[in-house]
Amino acid sequence: MKDEIKYIAIADDHAMFRKGLASLINFFPRYKVLFEAANGKDFISQLRPKALPDIALLDISMPEMDGYATANYLHANYPEINILALSTMDAETAIIKMIKNGAKGYVLKDAEPEELKQAFDEVLNKGYFYNDLVTRKVMQSVNALLDNNFVFAKLTERETEFLKLLCSEKTYNEIAAEMFVSPRTVDGYRNSLCEKLNLKTRTGLALYAVKNGIVKL
Repeated sequence: MKDEIKYIAIADDHAMFRKGLASLINFFPRYKVLFEAANGKDFISQLRPKALPDIALLDISMPEMDGYATANYLHANYPEINILALSTMDAETAIIKMIKNGAKGYVLKDAEPEELKQAFDEVLNKGYFYNDLVTRKVMQSVNALLDNNFVFAKLTERETEFLKLLCSEKTYNEIAAEMFVSPRTVDGYRNSLCEKLNLKTRTGLALYAVKNGIVKL
């Protein structure tokens, strides 16, 4: 039903932010906050199978049970709940890990209210929310790398070292300095790996490293 109320549940350990966010959401047409929680464990304890939220809005950094673990639990036990990450963390690895654990979208805490409302609408209507931070290419890369038929390629020791550094927030120049090679050599590693693995972006390479256990998140 077009005018049916949709319910949001929030998990965030900062009480003032959480309560302000709840007030904002309650002003959105057709959306109401079902409950608030201070962490993942608190969130799960408040779930009622006969009255589940339509969307779980999860912070990442929380005590006792963080957003990654909470998303993973919800994805496994309550797949009907749409998971959205809401965080200050914009690192590639954080985004990838939340998506890997079941999040269908990722919104930064400094986003405009209109973007959060759009995220709700799209995750319910389309099943996902793509913004400038989480692009289609990232999501497509996740889907490709989660495919059981994805084959691990034989990498050299230096290529493996490069992939591990690639998953950090270091720039290519910083990676070159740490590997004691020139930036041009690092470009060579990147281009060679992209060709060998049939990937096109740093995100794709990082996802490959995570999927194949080269980097542990």
